[in-house]
Amino acid sequence: MNAKRILFMGTPDFAVGSLNALVEAGFDVAAVVTAPDKPAGRGRELRISAVKKRALELGLPVLQPVRLRDPAFLETLNSLHASLYVVVAFRMLPEVVWSKPPLGTINLHASLLPQYRGAAPINWAIINGETETGVTTFFIRHEIDTGDIIDQESVAIGPDDNVGKLHDRLMRTGAMLLTRTVASILNGTARRQEQFVRPSHGEPVLRHAPKLNQESCRIDWTRSAQRIHDHVRGLSPYPGAWTQLLSTARGTLNFKVNTTRPADGTSFGTPGSVRQQDDRLFVACGSGMIELLEVQPEGRRRMTASEFLHGATALGEFHLQ
Repeated sequence: MNAKRILFMGTPDFAVGSLNALVEAGFDVAAVVTAPDKPAGRGRELRISAVKKRALELGLPVLQPVRLRDPAFLETLNSLHASLYVVVAFRMLPEVVWSKPPLGTINLHASLLPQYRGAAPINWAIINGETETGVTTFFIRHEIDTGDIIDQESVAIGPDDNVGKLHDRLMRTGAMLLTRTVASILNGTARRQEQFVRPSHGEPVLRHAPKLNQESCRIDWTRSAQRIHDHVRGLSPYPGAWTQLLSTARGTLNFKVNTTRPADGTSFGTPGSVRQQDDRLFVACGSGMIELLEVQPEGRRRMTASEFLHGATALGEFHLQ
């Protein structure tokens, strides 16, 4: 067993920053485990993960198991003789995998645990209007995102940050934190702190970050303008907040809202009512009103509100719900 050898597991862009940092820091990465190639697009051509692409560029061996309990995969892990497994944005591991290395298996999570455990911590932190989040490294155990914390780093959330901007900052901060964590584990100086969650007086409310679905992405116009603005930026650029546009000429259409700005003034009508002012589009909310800056009508490309309004005469009168 090589006391300095690590195995890296990850799939999306967020994990690429960490893989780069570990390699640049000189750690011995035995191999990279990532998701199998998947068919995508109209041609259904196989698409490789961002981590696989980078691993091949770095000349690292790549493993893509369909089943993590597959005996052949487990035997391959044994043959790599890695002492530490490092996980960044990968799927849930069975104990037969995460318990294998002698120094344990660690994970980088994009929140300040125990807050925002779950699949979409970056999105939900913005959706809930947080002004701060961060990254955490911890040892994996049975219950997801509950293991002992090794280290954390805070990151501020700006009032107009969206998921794309915050994702990139967390990726960079997380990569530095992970490198520091791996070094501390390998040299025996890492600290472990249990995640304390006590529902007692004075303790912060524990917020979760479940996987996003169609309903959680739908805009509720009865909320305040600020809450709607946070919801939209917490889903931009992907997967996108959406609503339904009801028009007298075209009926009901799905309508994505990509960028917004809370507007001065009180609400001018029932929630979802729209008002055009020159080339600007405003929507009444439960309290206040909001300006739509970028939208994407069903079957169309993403566009500015001005571009949308120039072609909106074909819709007749419309409102959002």
